[in-house]
Amino acid sequence: MDEEKEKMKTGKKLVIALIMILLIFTAGAYGYGVHYFTDHFLPGSQVNSFNCSYKTADETEKLLAKEVQAYVLTVDTRNNGKESITAKEAGLVYKPDGGAKKLIRKQDRYKWFLAFNQKKKYTLATDTAYEDQNKLTEAVKNLKCMQKDNMEKPADACIKDNGETYEIQPEKEGTTLDTKKVQKVIRAAVSAGDKTVSLEKKNCYKKPSIYKDDEALKKDCDQMNKLTSCVITYDFSDRSEQLDRNTIKDWLLRDANGDYIVNKDQVAAYVNSLGYKYDTFGCTRTFTTYDGRQKTIKGGDYGWAINQTTETEWLYNAILAGTTEVRQPAYAYSGLCRDTNDIGNTYVEIDLTNQRMVFYKDGQLLVDTPVVTGCVRKGHSTPTGCFALDAMRSPAVLKGPGYASPVTYWMPFSGGVGIHDASWRSQYGGQIYITNGSHGCVNTPKDKAAIIYNNISVGVPIVVYE
Repeated sequence: MDEEKEKMKTGKKLVIALIMILLIFTAGAYGYGVHYFTDHFLPGSQVNSFNCSYKTADETEKLLAKEVQAYVLTVDTRNNGKESITAKEAGLVYKPDGGAKKLIRKQDRYKWFLAFNQKKKYTLATDTAYEDQNKLTEAVKNLKCMQKDNMEKPADACIKDNGETYEIQPEKEGTTLDTKKVQKVIRAAVSAGDKTVSLEKKNCYKKPSIYKDDEALKKDCDQMNKLTSCVITYDFSDRSEQLDRNTIKDWLLRDANGDYIVNKDQVAAYVNSLGYKYDTFGCTRTFTTYDGRQKTIKGGDYGWAINQTTETEWLYNAILAGTTEVRQPAYAYSGLCRDTNDIGNTYVEIDLTNQRMVFYKDGQLLVDTPVVTGCVRKGHSTPTGCFALDAMRSPAVLKGPGYASPVTYWMPFSGGVGIHDASWRSQYGGQIYITNGSHGCVNTPKDKAAIIYNNISVGVPIVVYE
């Protein structure tokens, strides 16, 4: 009995001893854990995505240093381009600031035994420094987008002539960078630890100064199109001259207010050029005689001459109004035919040398007669040139110094010189005109004068040559 009691006492003592040992071990383990996690991260701890469980502050700092070393900044450039700068290229190094140690101190190390199933994430700002400030500057300079050969200058929107009208050509953004701004933007991105930076979003590209929606540009384009919309076709019978935007566009200029206007001096110069090209009044012309000879006819008052002042004013206003029209210009003098050969098919031809006069009407010969013209010896030679018939009278009395001669048909063409019948003559042609010619008029047989008078009209050309 006593032996059994002794065994029970011994067993109790052993259990108590084991419990004490277990308590002492547990207390020791707990105390060790508290002590251990005083300078180690608890289980399940992540710092900046690194597993830092059971790691000291120094070990954590080394991991963060690796993070910095692995840093790459992606530089987004225009047109979906991408470049990069590494930490090594930038001369970037990790600068410990005790942040890991502070995180460890904030842990509840007394509850370390509850942390085995936890997932605790920490974000720690990684303080960095440049081992050489110039390395990042050089790295940025070496980017492809920073090379001059790779930079396309921006182009302003402008007005372009497409051959038919003016249109606004859109601006071109180009790829020219503000290099100083790029340096600042990238340095700021690296310092902030950014993973990417967009040079476009950061407004690093130089911009055009004028865009396609610029109101002043649109106004200019509208004005230029309106002022060059005029199309005038000048009708010169067997020829024509067209004035359109291809010519008018060179006449545009700006006034004091900056608006486009038409240079009126240029309009006047154009009308003058038409006169130089198409006017025939008083000009030298080549004439084919009744017997096929080519004669150069100078002087006279027959032909066409554009009224420069009137036509310039009309054309200027037509351009401003955007007129489209086929027209003949305003004439100061006009003939009967506007063809290149403006004498046409109805005319009187007087050959002084052969004392012969012919009259064609619509190309048909109606009169071919000898005549007596101005007396050469007395200085009364009939004037040569191409004249327009000035008037027609029947009957008439021709008066001059010491004479008054009644005639039936009077057709003056050069002042007091004209064609008329001469009842006092019985002979015509030959050499009569040299010594016994008229005072300058063309003495004509009455029957021939009658035919001419009855078939001619004022303005018909009278061609006189030697």
